[in-house]
Amino acid sequence: MKLTEPVSGGPCWVELSTPDIAAAKAFYGALFSWRSETDPREEAGGYTLAHLGDERVAALSTVYQPGQPPAWTVSFATEDTDATVDKVTATGGSQLVGPMDVFDQGRFAVVADPTGAVFSLWQGRAFAGADLLNEPGALGWVELVTREADTALSFYPTVFGWTVTASEAYPQWGVDGADFGGMLVMDDKFPPEAPPNWLPYFAVTDVDATAATAQGAGGELMMPPTSVPGGPRIAVVRDPQGAVFGIYRAGEEG
Repeated sequence: MKLTEPVSGGPCWVELSTPDIAAAKAFYGALFSWRSETDPREEAGGYTLAHLGDERVAALSTVYQPGQPPAWTVSFATEDTDATVDKVTATGGSQLVGPMDVFDQGRFAVVADPTGAVFSLWQGRAFAGADLLNEPGALGWVELVTREADTALSFYPTVFGWTVTASEAYPQWGVDGADFGGMLVMDDKFPPEAPPNWLPYFAVTDVDATAATAQGAGGELMMPPTSVPGGPRIAVVRDPQGAVFGIYRAGEEG
């Protein structure tokens, strides 16, 4: 990720929805050395901020409804959540939650692209987004996993004005040419029931060691440590509650 701070149109935050926040605190603390603090206010619903030192890097929250699968959700920064929701729906996407204000912190909404991949919109006020990006233990890359490449390549530049680094194998998304993510087209290796999604990747100093730590803490390797030809060393992990995320060696993104 060439972005080191939240900018309009770029990824600015990542949030885990999980049925067991205490277990998630323990797992991600072991994996990334996160220090997690739960908001004590009743109206916050147990919302938990994960820190690296004093820097806010992610959030953990309870699932919104019974039966909701655990998952990471990527948020993209916008200067006007309501206007961006209108763009999403006008371009074939759908509105799932909000828009709504979060105290004095900002205004958010949850939406889906026309292929069904879910993401959030965040209009920062008191809180702009992650204090760290592209550093070990913080969000470092985001990847759209979809079966409908042409639809995605039309939708996201229309909604966000993203630039696209064209590649038949792996197109990359950017803000004014600063790439922050890519697109993986699902093939027959993916089960038919696998939904399109945005997969966050966290930067780490050692992919193999972090993958081993994840396994030792109860996680499962969906993709073992692998060196991408001409790219980074990566792995994909499922946490003990079932949420999936990636890791990659810091400094090798994009």
